[in-house]
Amino acid sequence: MHYTGTIWRPPYEAGSLLLEATAGCTHHQCKFCTLYNDLPFPFRMSPLEDIEEDLQEAAKRNRMWGWECQRVFLTGANPFVLKFDLLMEIAALVKRYLPSCESIGSFARITDIGLKSDEELQRLKSAGVDGLTIGMETADEEALQFMNKGYGKKDILVQCGRLEQAGISYQFFYLVGISGKGRGAEGAKVTAEVCNQLHPKLVGANMLTIYPDSELYQEIRKGNWQPEGEKEKYMEMKTLVENLAIKTEFAAMGASNAVQLYGVLPKDKTKLLAVLNEHL
Repeated sequence: MHYTGTIWRPPYEAGSLLLEATAGCTHHQCKFCTLYNDLPFPFRMSPLEDIEEDLQEAAKRNRMWGWECQRVFLTGANPFVLKFDLLMEIAALVKRYLPSCESIGSFARITDIGLKSDEELQRLKSAGVDGLTIGMETADEEALQFMNKGYGKKDILVQCGRLEQAGISYQFFYLVGISGKGRGAEGAKVTAEVCNQLHPKLVGANMLTIYPDSELYQEIRKGNWQPEGEKEKYMEMKTLVENLAIKTEFAAMGASNAVQLYGVLPKDKTKLLAVLNEHL
């Protein structure tokens, strides 16, 4: 298999075949992010020949082990940025070599969705592209702008609404602590307000971890931004759970979370809040 640098995937993609379609990130400007700093380039698309070779290898191993692949997860920060024709070609290769595969997912940026027409989104759904993981991080306009996310609250509403119209499901990653010291609850409330107007399959909360090789670390040293303490972070997560009013899964299952949480809202809201209150 062709893999470049550290391979990242959501916790719920543990059973998926990880297929490298891209390496790095097309944006690569978020102040907090260091995930792809180990690469010698910001972004690269995998050659189709490499993708086909990896699918051939996966198909061979499937036959050897008697395993039928149900899902493929394209790796890289945002493979959904690839042009429509190329994504369709990858989907066709997956179906050719792994006929048992039912869906193809990937990470996606909000801005990637806007590169596709409504018809193209519908055709991608028909080709099996479904279950995108979107690093929304927050809907707090001030935080989005400061962190150089490259989109705003309105973009989240518009583009995710277009995914829903096409029938493509998606999960959100929320980054606890991204609004900074004293603003966590405010960021959680506005994010819940946006989520409540949409239908994400899951809202996954991860703790912001600040590394010395990030631009955000330098902003802190300059006195331009202050991080939340641990207690405020969990108060923020509690506020998010309290204000989510839609039917969705809530999870805090990543390695950055000291407390592992999972539940289905609104059914498990009381249980989730009880765990958070106990931890606080």
